[in-house]
Amino acid sequence: MLHISPGFTLYCAFLAALIGLCAGSFLCCAGQRAAHKASVLKGRSHCDSCGHVLSARDLIPLVSFVLAGGRCRYCGKRLSPLMPAAELLTAGVFLLLLFRFDISLRLWEGLLLSSILLACTFADLEGYIIPDRFILLGVLVRLLFIFLSRDLPAQLLAAVLGGFCVAAAVLLAALAMEKLLKREAMGGGDIKLLFLTGLYLGWQKNLLCLLLACLFGLIFGAVALHLKRRGSGPVPPADGEAEEEMADEKLFPWGPSIALAAIAAYTYGDSIISWYLGLFGM
Repeated sequence: MLHISPGFTLYCAFLAALIGLCAGSFLCCAGQRAAHKASVLKGRSHCDSCGHVLSARDLIPLVSFVLAGGRCRYCGKRLSPLMPAAELLTAGVFLLLLFRFDISLRLWEGLLLSSILLACTFADLEGYIIPDRFILLGVLVRLLFIFLSRDLPAQLLAAVLGGFCVAAAVLLAALAMEKLLKREAMGGGDIKLLFLTGLYLGWQKNLLCLLLACLFGLIFGAVALHLKRRGSGPVPPADGEAEEEMADEKLFPWGPSIALAAIAAYTYGDSIISWYLGLFGM
């Protein structure tokens, strides 16, 4: 249906990008508020530096940030680039899902799943937490689409296996590592997030999600550590600060890696698995 005419395709793409920009702004705000245990739906948006309530002209996705030069119009402080980045990322994900699944029930499920995953991402980046309310919402959305499917028993079984198999294995591995290292090896929110992705992906694609998340996590972690050390300069920390700095470097949110890996597995998981098995003639 998406490709019935070039004009219709262009219109749908423009609409998906526009909705994605608006959704990205809301999801970033929702994730940040949830990280601070604030209401997602109540309260006016305001500048984090001066606290001034933002007007309508300050809330136009991407446009307001560009026109203001990346600074608050009221206090002049530089704004975080996370918001425009979130808006562009969400718009890109929405476009990816549109062209992958056309206008279908699978598209709507993917849009809702990716929105929840991105909200978890922004919450984890803000406060190193994946809110339970987002996980619960994702479970309810999945149940809705299971009941809308034509093969309810098979879909329900696949969701249960996908949710528990990978998440349970990761939980056991984390508990073993904690006993060995005598410290927390993995956040409970990450395990809950893997349980959620398994409900949508099934056990095979959720295993792929786990592998991709590890790969993304290594890349993001290396880049973040490089930028942090580069920004701190060559001056070594004082003796009292060395241990604190090392502890901070160990604290790295894995939720964004899981979320992006899950979106990749949801969108192209079947193709990736078929390609990999084809390497071995299977």
